[in-house]
Amino acid sequence: MERLRDEALRFFRMAYQMQMRGNLEQAIAHYKRSLEIEPTAEAHTFLGWTYSMMGRLDEAIAECRRAIKLDPDFGNPYNDIGVYLIEKGQIDDAIPWLKSAVDALRYENREFPHANLGLIYERKLLWPLALVCYERALAVRPDYSLARQAVERLRANLN
Repeated sequence: MERLRDEALRFFRMAYQMQMRGNLEQAIAHYKRSLEIEPTAEAHTFLGWTYSMMGRLDEAIAECRRAIKLDPDFGNPYNDIGVYLIEKGQIDDAIPWLKSAVDALRYENREFPHANLGLIYERKLLWPLALVCYERALAVRPDYSLARQAVERLRANLN
């Protein structure tokens, strides 16, 4: 069992390296191999991210849904679905996914869904609400420049 887990992790790491180098088809093959050995929410989420880099948003969303089925506490796929829906122009549909990411029990980058919600509210011209979301992103990660710039821009617009 441990040997299989190590093998799956090896394919996952190779997939990630290939993805970062822009070898997306190879990355997909390695993520799929990792998933064949041991399905994980992380591998499904990263496979989805790879699909999104190729503009294959529906496939990306499907992979994130698989990740959530395996581990509903993992926050990344909720945020990623929200982002993919934003990219598809379905901003209202993205909101509940991003809120689920904020509330997820296991999520290291909680600043992202806050900032993504801020982006949605800013696009909807709900500037006070957007400001709150960006400030929450900064509370999680004070050095998050995108959120800092958004806060400065919105404060200037609101004054």
